[in-house]
Amino acid sequence: MIDLHCHILPGIDDGAQSDKESLAMARLAVQEGITTIIATPHHKNGRYFNSKQDVLVKVAELNKLLTEEKIALKILPGQESAINGEMIEDFNNGQIMTLNDTNYVFVELPSDHVPRYTEKMLFDLQLKGLIPIIVHPERNREIHERPEMLYKLVEKGALAQLTAGSICGRFGKKIKSFSEQLIEANLVHFIASDAHNVTSRAFHLGQANDLVEKQYGVDMVYLFTENAELVVEGLNVYKEQPQRVKRKKFLGIF
Repeated sequence: MIDLHCHILPGIDDGAQSDKESLAMARLAVQEGITTIIATPHHKNGRYFNSKQDVLVKVAELNKLLTEEKIALKILPGQESAINGEMIEDFNNGQIMTLNDTNYVFVELPSDHVPRYTEKMLFDLQLKGLIPIIVHPERNREIHERPEMLYKLVEKGALAQLTAGSICGRFGKKIKSFSEQLIEANLVHFIASDAHNVTSRAFHLGQANDLVEKQYGVDMVYLFTENAELVVEGLNVYKEQPQRVKRKKFLGIF
């Protein structure tokens, strides 16, 4: 199993704070059946700055440590970039780290709103040959209030990633319900952990997959897991989910 979104690199953001904590996260990931993690430290979110080169160095160091500790887990480089007006310039300057050096790039929106320039920025990223993936849209207040905003972004080529903990109810009943609605409306393409530690923000990927299988069937689980594999390989993901889409009632925009 592949986890596309994880803050496992030590001491560079609000995730693991030491090698010891990174190793604890790694052991827990293996217990859950995760074999590969894309490390996605925060970048330019107002608190943390982790350039592409910094990420590559940290990933190499952690992989070496995992080998020494005989932990069967592979770490790949990535980044969780907060949306900002300099993303194109930063990509041109080699500051933006795509997921495993593919054309997929994480884009994090503020928690309380969707900036007015979001649609244009995602379009500009696509003009550069990148495929933007909006992380945890279910936890964005404005998208929760106006889900048609996410629909329009996805319709124009963006992808979206749900947090496993959201599906499991770790962020409350409202976010759990909204996450389910997004799945039903065919507006998400991946489930990832966004794990930060082994306690309050752990992985929960296995539990999330079990819940998805129970509610939507095993084909849905296969779609999400296969899409994660395709991202790692830099191949095109599946955008249509194996069920009838229920957009009209949910979005109210037709």
